[in-house]
Amino acid sequence: THPAWMENPYVKVDTVAADYLLRKGGEKKFNVKTLRLGPLTKRGFYLAFQAQGACMALLSVRVFFKKCPSLTRSLSIFPETIPRSLVQEAVGECVRNAALLGPKARPPKMFCAEDGQWVDQPSSSCTCSPGYEAGPGELECRACPAGHFKLSPGAGPCSPCPESSHTGEMGADSCVCRPEYHRAPTDTLDMPCTRPPSPPHTLFPLINETSVTVEWSEPVDSGGRSDLSYSVECQVCMTASCTPCGDGVSYRPAQRGLTARSVSVWGLRPHTNHVITITAINGVSHLSGQGPASASINITTGQHVPVLVSGIKRSTATESSLTLYWPIPTHTHYNILQYQLRYCEKQERGAEEHSCRYKESTNNHVVLSDLRRATAYEVQVRARTPSGYSVFSQAKSFRTLPDDVSSSSLLVTGILVAVGMILLIAVIGLAIYCIRKQNRLKDPELSDKNGQYLMGQGVKVYIDPFTYEDPNEAVREFAKEIDVSCVKIEEVIGAGEFGEVCRGRLRVPGKKENYVAIKTLKGGYTDKQRRDFLSEASIMGQFHHPNIIHLEGIITASCPVMIITEFMENGALDSFLRLNDGQFTPIQLVGMLRGIASGMKYLSEMSYVHRDLAARNILVNSNLVCKVSDFGLSRFLQENSSDPTYTSSLGGKIPIRWTAPEAIAFRKFTSASDVWSYGIVMWEVMSFGERPYWDMSNQDVINAIEQDYRLPPPPECPSHLHQLMLDCWQKERTARPRFANIVSALDKLIRNPASLKITAHDGAGPSHPLLDQRSALSSCSSVSEWLRAIKMERYEESFIQAGYTSILLVTHVTAEDLLRLGVTLAGHQKKILSSIQALRIQNKSPNNILY
Repeated sequence: THPAWMENPYVKVDTVAADYLLRKGGEKKFNVKTLRLGPLTKRGFYLAFQAQGACMALLSVRVFFKKCPSLTRSLSIFPETIPRSLVQEAVGECVRNAALLGPKARPPKMFCAEDGQWVDQPSSSCTCSPGYEAGPGELECRACPAGHFKLSPGAGPCSPCPESSHTGEMGADSCVCRPEYHRAPTDTLDMPCTRPPSPPHTLFPLINETSVTVEWSEPVDSGGRSDLSYSVECQVCMTASCTPCGDGVSYRPAQRGLTARSVSVWGLRPHTNHVITITAINGVSHLSGQGPASASINITTGQHVPVLVSGIKRSTATESSLTLYWPIPTHTHYNILQYQLRYCEKQERGAEEHSCRYKESTNNHVVLSDLRRATAYEVQVRARTPSGYSVFSQAKSFRTLPDDVSSSSLLVTGILVAVGMILLIAVIGLAIYCIRKQNRLKDPELSDKNGQYLMGQGVKVYIDPFTYEDPNEAVREFAKEIDVSCVKIEEVIGAGEFGEVCRGRLRVPGKKENYVAIKTLKGGYTDKQRRDFLSEASIMGQFHHPNIIHLEGIITASCPVMIITEFMENGALDSFLRLNDGQFTPIQLVGMLRGIASGMKYLSEMSYVHRDLAARNILVNSNLVCKVSDFGLSRFLQENSSDPTYTSSLGGKIPIRWTAPEAIAFRKFTSASDVWSYGIVMWEVMSFGERPYWDMSNQDVINAIEQDYRLPPPPECPSHLHQLMLDCWQKERTARPRFANIVSALDKLIRNPASLKITAHDGAGPSHPLLDQRSALSSCSSVSEWLRAIKMERYEESFIQAGYTSILLVTHVTAEDLLRLGVTLAGHQKKILSSIQALRIQNKSPNNILY
């Protein structure tokens, strides 16, 4: 041994003895003794064994120690630690991109036990740095992804960039503003970026000899901020140039920092031209390199106060309207150009001006509509002359009627109207009786002969603008003229037959600003093109239905001529469906179809035949409401159109793939031909905008239809809907359902969504042939023969027991009836329903499984 054995340097730890007595030839047994040495006070030690003559052998000795491995936990890293006692304290450090939170924070600590295991949770104040967030299990701090940021250290996650800001880098602690957007010095980095406001608009001056009061409406766009204020500038224009008004002019309540939308400018020169400029300002206006958001108005002060209007009186009142008039001022040197009324709910006087509304009139009477029931309104009127506006008259109060007063006041009128109606009905009934005697054999079907749309026995509902001797008279009667200053074009969104289609804003005084679609008539047009262009407005202006596109008005007093309609955010239905292929459920698609059918039901009741019903002529708004549009008839009258959708036929252009066979062959357009087109629209919707008949030529389509071939069901199309399509495509127009029947059928499907789960076989592609609707069952004279012909004889007993003993009775079977008969397999249901539909066509039965 080394050093040599000595009793003193060594310390006896334990005595090791054999636990077992071994016999020669017996089983060998070993015992193991584990000893704990320490604690150590030096860098090493000697280990010695002293034998005292025992009959035993030391077979092996293993010397080892235990340690706690390195560990990452709670965003802290702890090193490998050897316990020198029962428990050893270990000091760690924060992981990368993490730091101690707070100036007095202590380093992370954890304890290592003598058995080499870490004890409990660490004591750590480590948090991720700005731009980083804790990863899973708090093992690391990872960088915020692009488009996200983290402003300060802490345990929180990264956040998306505030509105109108962005970052393209990872690990961002803030986001930069997008072009034209800014943050005010007082804004924090986690606040949205904002921009300067748009100019104020609708400036109204009130002028007298040496002062003017200007009122205005707030900007359309506040820039996303609430710290909006206004400043006022005055210029005097004596010659071709204008100069500031100078110190002699005062502003009330102030020139800058205005929060109310009204200011009075005093000390102006009499009978002089002035320019008053109102500028909208917010907290980031000074950071923008653009010019101020201002609006100006030219005024001329007068030597005399303009004419004063007074004496407003009420002629009639209802629950929602007031009819007012006033005497025309006399003894005035001014020509009155216009009157302006300001009316406010009485309890709101003293509120902000936007609670009041304005209405202009060129006459000395006006009707105020869209008012609250049983509410008092204070009304003022003023005149506009070449010298400007006069002061408003003294306010007078008028009240709309409550329900009971309105009812009682109209009772006598109602009785008189009822008596008159009874007499009128009696006269009309007598006339109809006489006409029927002369025309008993005439077809009462809807007719479009000579452009006159008539219903029943000649009662005219829809008025064709082309029947007017002067078509402009129809435009004036059915379309409202809009001042061009109320319309602002923002962007071009498409092109029409006559010119561009734009999106813009319409702001009519007293009404909320809203987006509109604007059709323009391109330059160089002929009188006929202008007449054809405006004819759509005179047609559209006669319709008022939630599923018909709404006409806002027209602009004919300036160039270009425009038609203004409501704006439909999602555009044409066919392109919208292709863009969202497979994104809608069957019940949503049926809801769209129901809206289109409802609009067409309204048009048919108005005796209007659309002629061009297709998904491309259906518009969709942001709420997925579908509205029928495109009421122009010119495409059917012109041969020089280059659109391949429309093909020449008997002197006009018609859309072959959407048009009924009798309309193609004989130009017989009726509501029944619109029903055929609606069936094609159904197919377009359920196929998410697929082109009908795919790449077949128009002539091939005509030949296939004449041979009784029809479109197959689109993929995953409910059987009920395809059956309804086939009914719409019946060759005999009298066998097709009416739009009222179609709306009723779709309502039943909506109320019973489970019926939409029965789908037809997949089709709708060039690789799938058209369905042959020609009868292959003409030889079947009994139910048994019919079931055997379609290989469904297993259900023969069920049909007979249920009372279906003839082919005629079978044609009335519905999908629900099949379930009651025990036909539960979807494939068998489809096969039987398809055959029943063929039987209906064979028997020319107008019944439909959904009606």
